[in-house]
Formats: sequence, C-alpha cells, structure tokens
Amino acid sequence: MADILLTNAGIILAAMLALWLVAAKIGDVSFIDAVWGGGMALLALTAWLQLGDPGARATLIAAMAVIWGARLALHLYTRWRASGEDPRYAKILGPAREQGRYASGALKRVFLPQAVLLFVTCLPAQMGVAASGAEAIGPLAMAGAALWLLGMVFETVGDWQLSRFRKDPASKGKVLDTGLWRYTRHPNYFGDACVWWGVWLAASEAGIGVALGSVIGPAFLTFTLTKWSGKPLLEKGMADRRPGYAEYVRKTSGFIPWFPKD
Repeated sequence: MADILLTNAGIILAAMLALWLVAAKIGDVSFIDAVWGGGMALLALTAWLQLGDPGARATLIAAMAVIWGARLALHLYTRWRASGEDPRYAKILGPAREQGRYASGALKRVFLPQAVLLFVTCLPAQMGVAASGAEAIGPLAMAGAALWLLGMVFETVGDWQLSRFRKDPASKGKVLDTGLWRYTRHPNYFGDACVWWGVWLAASEAGIGVALGSVIGPAFLTFTLTKWSGKPLLEKGMADRRPGYAEYVRKTSGFIPWFPKD
C-alpha cells in the first residue's frame, strides 16, 4: 500500500505544479475548485491502475470516486468558465497581485495546501483500493455504495436545481427554497459528505487498519463543509444580500435534510 500512496503523492504534486503554472499565466486560480474533484478521481484511478489484478471491491471503490470526481469537476469547471474569477480567491490573493507576487502567492496559499488536503481527503479511496486487491464485494461495501448513491442524488439534483434557479431572471434577489433546498440549505454539501462516508465505509471492509487510517478523509471533508470554508463562508452576509434569507435559515435545516419548521 505504501508504494501506491507514495506514487500517488508524486502524481498529485506534479499535477498541481503544472496547474499552478497555468494559473500564474492566466492570473486566475479559481479553477482549483474543479481540480478538487478531478484530483481525487485521478488518485483513485491511479491507485486502481497500480494493482496487478484488481478485484470487484477495488473496482467499486475506484468507480465511486471517479464518477463523483468527474461529475463535480465538469460542473465546477463549467461554472468557472461562465462566471470568471471567484471573489474568494480574488480576495485571498489580492495583496499578492498588488505586490507583483501573484505566482508565489498562488503556489503557497492555494496549490500546495490544496494538494495536501486533496490527498488526505482521498485516503479512503486510495487505501481502500490498495488494500482490497482482488477481493470481492461484501455487505459493508454494498452499504457504502448505497450511501454513496444517496449522496450522488442529493449533490447532482441539488446542483441542477440551483443552476436552473440562477439562470432564471425572475430569481434575482430571491431565495431557493423548493425541491431539495426545501429540506436542507445545502443539499450539495450533504451529498458530498454522504459520498465520502460511503467510500470510507466500502474501504473499511478491507480491515480496521484502513478504516482507522483513512477516517480523517471524510471527517475533514465534513468539518470543511459544515464549519470552515463551506456552509459558514457561503452563508456569511447572505441575509444582507437576499431578503428572506434569515427566515429561510430559521425554518430550514442547515445540513442534514429535515422537514421545514412552520
């Protein structure tokens, strides 16, 4: 397993350095959000390709990560192409741009940290694939696949509903509170968490060592989505920009889907 993880670490570092050169040339790092999903798909695939004779469970785990990552990467890349530079990254790298050191700032504050965090978050897929070898799919992996499927539905449908809402001129200044967004303020984030706890559950079938060694991945992702750069950052100041958002927060679950309050 160690050789697979070391090879993957080298692959993701090389990929991030190459993409950093692109970002430095175009003066925009915002496509890194698409790289997050695509990078984890890459790590799962390269782990699978390093197996001599991958079995059904290794293939299932790799497929779960690749399908999730490819969909998310395409979605976020398309959004970046349509919207341009993300205000979050413009703010983070604004001082570096003004001081003429945008490239070094992008490397230190975006690409290298993202490489580490991406690698760690993807540990369930990497370790699960590496430790599964030629093993068949068991009940724990099936349960993980079911949780993954639930997450994919929430994330895909939630993103689709939000995209339609944003494209409708009549939605300007309004709050999306229909569909999945009626039951959780962040169906896409909830879906993300379900996907990676599902991958972790499937990987755990390979043994307690894999379960304990990779649990940091979904735990960190859930923390990020609920307490750090996901939900808190997105909702900050939203009530000021969109009338009715405070009421939406009052009656709608912040993460886990539930029926709205009266």
